Amino acid sequence: MTKLGPLGATHTALDTDTAVAVELEELGYDTLWLAGGQGNNLPRITEVVRGTARIQVASGILSVDRVPSSAVTEAYADLPTGRFVVGLGGAHGPRPLATLGDYLDEIEDVVPRSARILSALGPRMLELARDRASGAYPYLVTTDYVASAREILGPDRQLAVLLNVVAETDVARVREAVRGGSLGFLAGMPGYAANFRRMGFTDADIADLSDRLVDGLTVWGGFDAVVARLREYRAAGADQVVVPLDGLPREWWPDLVKALA
Repeated sequence: MTKLGPLGATHTALDTDTAVAVELEELGYDTLWLAGGQGNNLPRITEVVRGTARIQVASGILSVDRVPSSAVTEAYADLPTGRFVVGLGGAHGPRPLATLGDYLDEIEDVVPRSARILSALGPRMLELARDRASGAYPYLVTTDYVASAREILGPDRQLAVLLNVVAETDVARVREAVRGGSLGFLAGMPGYAANFRRMGFTDADIADLSDRLVDGLTVWGGFDAVVARLREYRAAGADQVVVPLDGLPREWWPDLVKALA
């Protein structure tokens, strides 16, 4: 796995339109992060890797509870070296760290540490990402969190941060959009709720999806304001900021690459 460049993207249309992936590659995006959802998106990843020439394609994130390790090793071995970034997470149950560790043991001989990245939030998971992968891929975090995660990971591991980005200058509309999106669901997940508390948010913030919570976890505004905020995450220690392109004006796509180069 080559070093992550400064800008990655997610885009749901990629499941039906590889031409979009080609366009993003030509624009200069470094990594495409393809969400795993509730299933196995390895066929989708394979299609996009084979339909492009250079860009890294990452699974963001394959659930180890749902996708067999044998399917991951088969897909990885069948694709060009350095193109498929194996993003893993989704270990639930009473021993999530042990579950993920066992899964990493199963792919060890085929997928090198340099080619895998872990969905990590808490300190122990960040330590596992440091010790068993190339780095971490957290979501819904503040710049202060990024700085603390960088301390745990150390200077030699990669930190790619997926962000909520809303191209809207009206704060009321921003908050409405975010509360109606993934934050409302994830705030009820124990792992995310615990991490929100670690970042200084209260139980009331989490239960009510308070303005303070929404504002702290969202990048919003016009183009210049969004770029400035993305740069703050990079300055805090993120090697790569990952933006969801679906809700952003298409004319922003090439300009974001230039602004964060």
